[in-house]
Amino acid sequence: MSVSLTENAARQIQKQLAKRTRGLGLRLGVKKSGCSGFAYILDYADTIEEGDEVFEAFGVKVIVTPQDLAIVNGIQLDYCREGINEAFKFNNPNVKGTCGCGESFSVS
Repeated sequence: MSVSLTENAARQIQKQLAKRTRGLGLRLGVKKSGCSGFAYILDYADTIEEGDEVFEAFGVKVIVTPQDLAIVNGIQLDYCREGINEAFKFNNPNVKGTCGCGESFSVS
């Protein structure tokens, strides 16, 4: 099981945590949503719960619950700037399809 970050994503997470002045890392998860099935959830992680998986890269922790890990296993989280837009990009090898608006994805 793995979750990885690019250096750009790690820098952005560090920047956000520093601005917030607290937090252990980034919590990555999924929720049922949209027309395809799932959407990503990003939140600050202030605690690590029993059973959580912790992945670390470039000095940044990403915390994932066991139930979400099957869907995000192998994902690479990147942070990209395209023109005036900046956003996290999810490179998930488990995704089999996305909806037309790009808001949700399916894994089966």
